[in-house]
Amino acid sequence: MKLNERSVAHYATCDSPPDKTGFLCKKGERNTAYHRRWFVLKGNMLFYFEERDSREPIGVIVLEGCTVELCESAEEFAFAIKFDCAKARVYKMAADNQAAMESWVKALSRASFDYMRLVVKELERQLEEIQEAAGGGSIRAAVGGLQGRDKSFTDEVQQISECSRDNKVAWNKPPVALVNGFTEAASSCVTWEGCADAAAIDSVADRGRAPPVPPRRRGASLESPVSPGTVCFSKLHDWYGQEVEELRLQWLQSQ
Repeated sequence: MKLNERSVAHYATCDSPPDKTGFLCKKGERNTAYHRRWFVLKGNMLFYFEERDSREPIGVIVLEGCTVELCESAEEFAFAIKFDCAKARVYKMAADNQAAMESWVKALSRASFDYMRLVVKELERQLEEIQEAAGGGSIRAAVGGLQGRDKSFTDEVQQISECSRDNKVAWNKPPVALVNGFTEAASSCVTWEGCADAAAIDSVADRGRAPPVPPRRRGASLESPVSPGTVCFSKLHDWYGQEVEELRLQWLQSQ
């Protein structure tokens, strides 16, 4: 790998925050003694300086395709950076104490792009699982909400039918759609069925006359004239049903 020396030196000393800094003892390649150096870790590049205040680094280690592990050495708290290539140099270093050694080993092991790639893949997998779980929960909630609305619609229609039977009347056509709790454009025409006074009805039918039909109500308001603000269809139906029942009783009494 070819690196531009000036660009690398600038990157080592620029104002970008380092990932880790500190003193380590580094074993020389020719002079096998350990020398105390100032190390700066930025990304996957480990710079080392002769002194802490040095303007330029004296070397850099690119932490790709390597492993960081403890090693046997004359120095205490030693570890080594080993590369996969057989002829690659092994960098041996030693920290001042156990805590510093563990901290450096952890930081160097996580500095490569290979490690970051694995982390990104794992985070993407976890994100997909979370999105799938959240999506399934929202779908189940939406289905439950639809089922609840369907049940309420069915209950409302059933309640309307029961009210019709209680009032001895039945609507000519079923409600098409519920808007604000009552049917839109519903007809006010009714037909008689299940009447308790069947004999009276039969006698009238024999004379060729039919029971009077309640007058149509045009331009019905969305609110009940009895209780303004009422938007429940069942309450409106009960009110109109009582009026129909009264008209029916008046007609029977007049016969």
